[in-house]
Amino acid sequence: MPDTHFFVIACLAAVLVGLSKGGLPVIGMLAVPTLALVISPVKAAALLLPIYILTDVVSIWLYRRRFSVVNLRILIPAGIGGVMLGWLFAAYLSDRAVGALIGSMGLAFCLNMWLRPQADVQPRPARLLPGLFWGACSGFTSFVSHAGSPPFQMYVLPQKLEKLVFAGTSTLMFAAINWSKVLPYMQLRPFAQQDWYTVLWLVPAALLATAAGAWLTKRLADRWFFILVQLALFLVSLRLVYQALMAQA
Repeated sequence: MPDTHFFVIACLAAVLVGLSKGGLPVIGMLAVPTLALVISPVKAAALLLPIYILTDVVSIWLYRRRFSVVNLRILIPAGIGGVMLGWLFAAYLSDRAVGALIGSMGLAFCLNMWLRPQADVQPRPARLLPGLFWGACSGFTSFVSHAGSPPFQMYVLPQKLEKLVFAGTSTLMFAAINWSKVLPYMQLRPFAQQDWYTVLWLVPAALLATAAGAWLTKRLADRWFFILVQLALFLVSLRLVYQALMAQA
């Protein structure tokens, strides 16, 4: 068994992954930074990938009837393309620079949503070119640090999907993206035997958290659910920009 301090932090990261896979927005983005408190960010991202994939199986079943087909047809191919771009340019990527770019976009999106008159805002349809762009951004940033939620939300939130359809669409899209990351991660960040033992210890906490996240998602009022989405997007985006600025200081 891993040492106690590491195990507690790793379990917390696994719970965050599970809650996000249950449908609670953006929370999963906190998993890698949390685990990076005790190991390197690169190793944290690699160690959590099996947890993401295992919880994907549960979340796909939970949301198997609630998703937007038209969005998935656009976002899944674009997201997998973004993963391949991340793989090709892995040696040249700066986590901080990517985070700063995505964070800036997220802040601009939230401020635009909050400051413009909402009464006149009509739901947008799923559009091909914006979907390809934001889907590729999601795949790219997900490959770097499992942080693909902000681009996804910037594309999907203006459509004003029903709450469970929004959660299901996110679940299925990122399940496909996570599976597409397996071979690139195996090549770039090989697993040691001890890593697999650690994953086995974390699985129960992640699966229980996935069920808990789905339970909470179904019981949150739609209005509060999307306020939570936007607030989480704003806070995570702010953190990404702050990290990039501190790295340059």
